[in-house]
Amino acid sequence: MASISTCFTISPNCGLYSYSRPPNSPRPPIQFQTPPLSLGIAWKVREPRVLARAGAAKASSVDVASTIRPGGAVESDKLPSDVRKRAMDAVDACGGRVTVGDVASGAGLKLNEAQKALQALASDTSGFLEVSDEGDVLYVFPKDYRAKLAAKSFRIKVEPLFEKAKATTEYLVRVSFGTALIASIVLVYTTIIALLSSSRSEDDSRGRRGGRSYDSGFTFYLSPADLFWYWDPYYYRRRRIQTDDNKMNFIESIFSFVFGDGDPNQGIEEERWKLIGQYISSNGGVVTAEELAPYLDVESTGATTNDDSYILPVLLRFDGQPEIDEEGNILYRFPSLQRTASSQRSGRKEYVGRRWTDWIGGIEKFFNERKWQFSKTSTSERAMVIGLGGLNLFGIIILGTMLKDIAVKPSGLIKFVTDIFPLLQIYAGSFFAIPLVRWFLVRNRNAQIEKRNQARQLRARALESPDVSLRRKLLSARDMAQRTVIGQDRIVYSTDKDLIEQDYEAREWDTRFREIEKSD
Repeated sequence: MASISTCFTISPNCGLYSYSRPPNSPRPPIQFQTPPLSLGIAWKVREPRVLARAGAAKASSVDVASTIRPGGAVESDKLPSDVRKRAMDAVDACGGRVTVGDVASGAGLKLNEAQKALQALASDTSGFLEVSDEGDVLYVFPKDYRAKLAAKSFRIKVEPLFEKAKATTEYLVRVSFGTALIASIVLVYTTIIALLSSSRSEDDSRGRRGGRSYDSGFTFYLSPADLFWYWDPYYYRRRRIQTDDNKMNFIESIFSFVFGDGDPNQGIEEERWKLIGQYISSNGGVVTAEELAPYLDVESTGATTNDDSYILPVLLRFDGQPEIDEEGNILYRFPSLQRTASSQRSGRKEYVGRRWTDWIGGIEKFFNERKWQFSKTSTSERAMVIGLGGLNLFGIIILGTMLKDIAVKPSGLIKFVTDIFPLLQIYAGSFFAIPLVRWFLVRNRNAQIEKRNQARQLRARALESPDVSLRRKLLSARDMAQRTVIGQDRIVYSTDKDLIEQDYEAREWDTRFREIEKSD
């Protein structure tokens, strides 16, 4: 069984606070610990705690370990960009004062990911820690912590440039494919005209018909700039302010018809975990498996009625633990999500069933996947694209026949088109082959998405009208729910102030410490 354990010690070299230690005084470390995370079901998981003796705390400094600030390195740069951004958004949503559980539930992160992100952000932005009377650790950030982090981190400075470069590359790919269709049509039909002109005899070209003459040496010049006159350099900006009719320009329609418009569920897994974390937190950290089923992938309601295995990923992510109530029902407690720094309404047991789901209207009742669209183009746009694609394919067929019957050695434009003709054939064929294959794939994906959405919706309806046994189970979960809001009145230690200035009473601190030891 694999396990993960984290521990760090606070030392006086940290920039989170300043304090001068009295001479010849001991320095017992204050340790922040999180318990091992097992891949099975943990039956007892505790919030990170701070343990310190009062006498030693009053006459000592606090060591901040090298894990908090190793040699002045920018710790936030070591975090994945997605984790850092989601953690910062959760910190902003909570007002800059958070627990690990607040960030985990608000951002949908694993507890260990949320803790590492908070430690890195606090180290880089002059944040500080607060400790409650029960040993809960809170992270407090200044209002301008984003500006401080941006000024310190080179990676954060260049990330917008990389995002713009990525957007530009994607834009060039889109318009290049549409441009290739126009270029193919121009080249194919120009070559057909050239072949027809060169096939006429020199006598016929001198003007049998009213003095009209034809030049057998047909020449054609196409400037590359001519192919870019309809490009939209403000594609992404315009798409953001697009009107409700969702119209596309012609180049977008070509790419959308062939390749589609991307995954509509991109990033939706993060939204799923945010919904689950917010639901657990709003219900006091104790829920039933049936309550989380509308947010998970449960194929059917009949075969999995007594099987709670689908909840295992939630237990692993948020360090949940199963508990048995007096009636023998299995409930799931998430201790880290029961303690918060922000005051929010929590569930009350009288709101069970339809009234309960209506009362928590801020949270979606079930997780809904979005279906794939074959293309966002309108019917007229699609018809135009298909027409031009068909025109190009027809021209390729005619040109292929003419190139087989050519008697003279081609030169100039004809030779160039002859050399790239296999590529033109591949383009014309794939123009219709790719959408055909994609159409079948989209149908299959949407059928599976619809099946999962219906299963989750049925689970949500069962919660709105629960039977007697489920209602008792839900009421038991509400009775066991506990949501502790850690206000400023419960803070007994802060790294933002010197230890001597915090006016500790040694006897009271020792008493609290002994109570914590007894509870452990």
